[in-house]
Amino acid sequence: MHQMPDDPLQDQYHNRRVLRQYFAQTAAPKLHVGCGKHLLPGWLNTDTYSPDRSLPIYCLDATQKFPFADGTFAYVFSEHMIEHISYSAGLHMLSECLRVLKPLGVLRLCTPDLDFLLGLRRPDKSSLQRDYIRWSIETNTPKVADTTNETFVINNFVRDWGHTFIYDEKTLSQSLELAGFRHLRKCNLQESTVDCLRNLENETRMPPGFLQLESIVIEATK
Repeated sequence: MHQMPDDPLQDQYHNRRVLRQYFAQTAAPKLHVGCGKHLLPGWLNTDTYSPDRSLPIYCLDATQKFPFADGTFAYVFSEHMIEHISYSAGLHMLSECLRVLKPLGVLRLCTPDLDFLLGLRRPDKSSLQRDYIRWSIETNTPKVADTTNETFVINNFVRDWGHTFIYDEKTLSQSLELAGFRHLRKCNLQESTVDCLRNLENETRMPPGFLQLESIVIEATK
């Protein structure tokens, strides 16, 4: 999540240019909500604010009505973004994703899993969980002496990076259904029955296995 732009007129010009270039190059539009620095080829990459207007990032506030017509996109993808806005704003975002999808279009949503955090409290932690706890403390709370104490990881996770609401599978599924989606299916990271929805998540930003540990991925059909 980024600071909003200081120059709305420049932002509007940038958005028009990005849209013209994108729709001139694709016959099957795909919307990427909350791209950050992870730009996907062939997708309309959007984020709250593009700090570098030389990048093809469309400035989109996902808590507001999306400035796209109904049924514009064949697919929508969002990774570790919805947790940065409130539950009610997240429900609005999902409703807008549904609206701008074509009939039978698919949303792929990846977000931190509350069950992952609760699992860090287990006495019988896996080696991956122990490695994650140590890495997280050393990276995010380096003044903590005990790098095995998951309490610091959990407190940091729900407070840092602008996190606002952490979903579990049940709550995320309920939100998707309330928004009007159907045929929900839980997926592994990078895997999908749809070719263009494979290998989208940005695993390189963390040590191997950690993003998979953190995340829940659900695909849902309009």
